[in-house]
Parts: sequence; structure tokens; C-alpha cells
Amino acid sequence: MSYIQGFVIAVPKANKQAYIDVARKAAELFKEYGALRVVESWSETIPDGQVTDFKRAVLAQDGEAIVFSWIEWPDKQTHEAATDRMFSDARWKDMPAMPFDGKRMIWGEFEQIFDTRG
Repeated sequence: MSYIQGFVIAVPKANKQAYIDVARKAAELFKEYGALRVVESWSETIPDGQVTDFKRAVLAQDGEAIVFSWIEWPDKQTHEAATDRMFSDARWKDMPAMPFDGKRMIWGEFEQIFDTRG
């Protein structure tokens, strides 16, 4: 089963194209490191929850969209090897600055338990 790395980020709507540009460059590197796919999603409908929701999870402010993304790795070992490579790959230093407040990003790593994709 795949290993999933997931992210939720608040991005200023004015920075949408800058985000897409950086995300595409990063996705190329993740794919080179062995990622099966990288999925980036820009918010359309984000309802307010009664206790919590996507917006509150990342302290989204007026004028910000929510990005929900994930990287699918073939397994945990490939993900860990990719993480090690990231720290030694000089191309990350040449990457444009991320167009969002990284302190409000939430992320985690997940073991896949099933997939209806077949």
C-alpha cells in the first residue's frame, strides 16, 4: 500500500499563480525522488464548522484560500529516502520562496489503509 504525505495551507488568493509555479517545481523533484503522484487542490467551498474546519485549522484570514494537497509515495522507505535527499539537494535552495505563512501549515504522514481506485 502507498504512503501518503498530506498538507493543508492557507495561501493568499493573490498568490495563487505563484503557489502553482512553486508547487509544480517541487512536484518535479518529488517525482524524481520516487513520488507516484502529487495532488494540489485550491479551495472552492469551505463550510464553517461548529467546532473546527479547514479555515480554523490553519488560521485562514480574509483573502486567503485553502490548499489541500498530498504526495503519494510507493512506501514509507521511499518517502524517508526522499526526505533525506531534500536536505542535500541544492535545487531546493534555488526554489522561489513559498508564497504563504509556513507556520500555519499543517501536515502529516499516513499509512494508506484502502483505496477504491482499484
